[in-house]
Amino acid sequence: MTNVLVISAHPNSDSFNHGVLDEAVSELQSLGHEIQIRDLYSLQFDPVMTVEDLANSKEGTARGDVLAEQELVLWADILLIIYPLWWAGLPALLKGYIDRVFSYGFAYSMDDNGLHKLLTGKKALMVTTMGNSEAHYRQVGMFEALEKTIDEGIFNFVGIQVLEHRYFESVPTVDDTTRANMLEHVKELIRTHITSS
Repeated sequence: MTNVLVISAHPNSDSFNHGVLDEAVSELQSLGHEIQIRDLYSLQFDPVMTVEDLANSKEGTARGDVLAEQELVLWADILLIIYPLWWAGLPALLKGYIDRVFSYGFAYSMDDNGLHKLLTGKKALMVTTMGNSEAHYRQVGMFEALEKTIDEGIFNFVGIQVLEHRYFESVPTVDDTTRANMLEHVKELIRTHITSS
């Protein structure tokens, strides 16, 4: 049994992205994993970094909503992160969550010996929906850029091993059969990476 923190960042509960969330939660429950769900829009999580947040981070402490999320990250063996690709990056709400929760003193620290990755040992599985085609993003080098800025620049930086980052392409324009196949892939990802962990 694995502790899985599911983090979702899409405002529309009728979206395909939420369909991915529902499918993932159902599969995790059927396999008997322990799960905590953080639907950031439903929670109305405040993504804005405050002066107090910065001061707490410099002291290596956290309070309130940030502390609650950090405790869940510590509880988790695996983070399952589900989000849409907007403007070639994370939705602002998810980026703000990372800004505030993956703070200095919690997720990483630095001293004369260099960087200390404080979340080493944890793993992440990411599912991203997008409107454009895979072929287009490969042609322009988008996937390489996303790997550098998200997989490596955020998760590897703090010691979290990215098991896989799956992108579902052209979601608004593909047919229902293709979307259904994508949801089957979500279950496959969980069985492959979480159940076997």
